[in-house]
Amino acid sequence: MSWMEKIVTPEEVMTRLEPGMKIFLGTGAAEPRTLVRHLMSSTLPTLQDLELIQLVSLGDLITMKDLQSQKFRLKTFFSGWVAGDAITGGLVDLIPSRFVRIPALIASGQLPIDTAFIQVTPPNEAGFVSLGVSVDVGRQVIERARLVVAEVNDKVPYTYGDTFIHVDEFDLFVRSDEDPLYIPRWPVDEIFDQVAANIASVIEDGSCVSFSLGPIYEALGRHLTKKRNLGVHSPFFTDALMELIRSGAVTNRNKGIYRGKSLGSYAFGTKELMQWLDKNPQVEFQGIDLVFNPVQIGRNPRFMSIIPARKVDISGRIAMQMGKGAVATTPGEAVDFINGAELSRGGCTIFALPSRNRRGSPNILLSVEEYPNLLGLRESVDMVVTEYGVANLRGRTVRERAQALIDIAHPEDRERLVEEAKRRNILYADQIYLPQCAFIFPSEIASRHTFKGGIEVRFRHIKPSDEEEMRRLFYRFSDQTVYYRYFSPIKAMPHAKMQQYVNVDCNRTVAIVALVGPPEQEHIIGEARFVKDRTRPYGDVAFVVDEEYQGIGIASFMLDMLIRLAKERGLQGFVADVLASNKSMLKVFEKSGLPVRSILSSGAYEITMPFFE
Repeated sequence: MSWMEKIVTPEEVMTRLEPGMKIFLGTGAAEPRTLVRHLMSSTLPTLQDLELIQLVSLGDLITMKDLQSQKFRLKTFFSGWVAGDAITGGLVDLIPSRFVRIPALIASGQLPIDTAFIQVTPPNEAGFVSLGVSVDVGRQVIERARLVVAEVNDKVPYTYGDTFIHVDEFDLFVRSDEDPLYIPRWPVDEIFDQVAANIASVIEDGSCVSFSLGPIYEALGRHLTKKRNLGVHSPFFTDALMELIRSGAVTNRNKGIYRGKSLGSYAFGTKELMQWLDKNPQVEFQGIDLVFNPVQIGRNPRFMSIIPARKVDISGRIAMQMGKGAVATTPGEAVDFINGAELSRGGCTIFALPSRNRRGSPNILLSVEEYPNLLGLRESVDMVVTEYGVANLRGRTVRERAQALIDIAHPEDRERLVEEAKRRNILYADQIYLPQCAFIFPSEIASRHTFKGGIEVRFRHIKPSDEEEMRRLFYRFSDQTVYYRYFSPIKAMPHAKMQQYVNVDCNRTVAIVALVGPPEQEHIIGEARFVKDRTRPYGDVAFVVDEEYQGIGIASFMLDMLIRLAKERGLQGFVADVLASNKSMLKVFEKSGLPVRSILSSGAYEITMPFFE
């Protein structure tokens, strides 16, 4: 029988339904809207006590009013978007599950399916339709359902991957000329744009990324366009991801699976996205049993799992998002990608959020214990990002985590967090906090440079949370280096002394640290600073570099940065005290391009370097 002979009207499909049936509906842009619309509006007496099963409920056709009737009951594996309110109100049943396990639940019959409504493309010459932009569990559902109805829509993009189903697998066909569910692009404000910029700063060339919906991803795509050889292994394709691929930043050449292809299970977005996906050989759609599989995800080197958060506490516990805009929303839906990042060589899980919500309430708290959607896996949180920077949490103590997260909290919230953490004995009782510097943190210092031997070094202003790394740097110094830097044979650098060094008064001091290693486990290998003289427009300058990294130009680079920053702050020159035997530092000053005037006194040079002659 030709598939054309199986075409029926939506009304005829409704007559095939029986009370108590379990009906699977396609997800998102693949929702069979003509069939669902007729299902919602039909007055047939047989349409009673129906159980609707939809993996991700994003559509607008199943309304709260429909759910309040006795005709339908919706089951979903997804608590975000509009489903969140319905679940809370008792109108929708949530099935908590890791997404990677859902196909097995259906294939085994543990989650029975009687009828499937599946949106597809028209058949090709060989008689195969494409599942379009929602593969998820389509194949398992078609194999288990007693009645499989295909809604054929010319506007559905023909996609490649595990999307092809022969027409013989369907019992009935319904024609549709409705637009698929299009989702407009998110507006991005300045804060979300800065959050995205900070995320992009820790994503290195060759990384593999995942995307979802929302303003963070909308902005992130634009900030990644200058990267090279990115890969994509993502649950969702969006307009932002489309533009990132178009920019040339994505080649997928470093991926461990589906090399050369961008991989996903769903697409949500505009009409332009759907047209771009049509017969696009760059994009591969696979089922969620593969896309959400942590082992498969982990085969991609340097996989970056990027997840929006609602709240975070100073120990690293995450309260995840809820409601509309929340796609990767509950721990069950995100944990597969978190585990995949843990299995990936160089992989990392990044949680991102603004420092305050839209009502002005803090998003970084002492505790998130009372919040729903709590992700208890603080051990799996590698980084937290706000518009004020990046907190590296991997391998850090609770005290170090607290200091790092306070560093990226909203400036008006930091002093309170410090005091609360002191009372809870999370921070030292004598922990220094300089509130006058909260709003003048010199974030413009951040830069990176590649030195001899291909060594890439990142530079930024010193932070209070650098205390432990600076202590480790101190204990790597030889006695000679310590003496050259501090003019005394210091043997120890306890908390009380080092915290004074890293908590700098930004009104008088600019201090730069040099870091190497991947962003999630970077190490400080150098530090340079100047302190403004209280009596004249000069700064006292000093710097030190880990002996393993000396001789490749790092000290000269930091001195050049300090000169530029000092000029921007109105200084007219530098002064320094250098031991006569410290030939390497003297050489750095001589190469600076500034006039160097020196006076030898008691074995040390008093050096003056004016910026303007």
